[in-house]
Amino acid sequence: MSNSLIIIPTYNEKENIVAIIHAVLSQPKDFHLLIVDDNSPDGTAELVKEQQTVFNSSSEKKLHLLQRSGKLGLGTAYIEGFKIALNHDYDYILQMDADFSHDPRDLQSLYLACAEKGFDLAIGSRYSSGVNVVNWPMKRVLLSYFASHYVRLVTGIPIHDTTAGFVCYRKSVLQKIPVDSIKFVGYAFQIEMKFLTWKYGFKIIEVPIIFTDRTLGQSKMSIGIFKEGFLGVVQMTVRSWFRSFK
Repeated sequence: MSNSLIIIPTYNEKENIVAIIHAVLSQPKDFHLLIVDDNSPDGTAELVKEQQTVFNSSSEKKLHLLQRSGKLGLGTAYIEGFKIALNHDYDYILQMDADFSHDPRDLQSLYLACAEKGFDLAIGSRYSSGVNVVNWPMKRVLLSYFASHYVRLVTGIPIHDTTAGFVCYRKSVLQKIPVDSIKFVGYAFQIEMKFLTWKYGFKIIEVPIIFTDRTLGQSKMSIGIFKEGFLGVVQMTVRSWFRSFK
């Protein structure tokens, strides 16, 4: 039985889903994988079910699928995944994208940062050692980089890549954070999770990675997600002035 669960939210990822499942479950570390699919009309969930016959046995189920009723947002997908992970008593919970922008070979480094080095949150960071982004237009690189700078300026959080979606949590973090109170769905969700982890006093490390933009499928990025992040950071910071973190 693995002590670690990786959560991957999906919406229309048929081009990538089979390959990412095989890449994750072939890592040296024995990970389990949960796909949270938001009723993808392209048949992503059906492909996951086919792979369950390959990776699941009567003695161990490595590949899990949660099918949701519609496109309910990245944040809620992760929150439902967190609850499943805690209910099944996984010690380490990782999250990543389905499109290979996060290299599955880096999962081991994130896991070891928590399991062996004693950190509570390990972040696969694009910006902790320069700018390590491949195939993004310069406009998007600058937008992402300065968005993280803006978050550090407003919140004081000592993290270079505040919007990163490639992370590993120790289960004690997710047991402490009131995840049901988080309403953001995009970048702001990723920011708030890191902000709360920091405010509750957990130990955080950034692990340098190389981020490579997707080559297959469509990006889910939108102007609305950026607006949510920009305004949400201010709202989140102000709310934190009136609450206790114990």
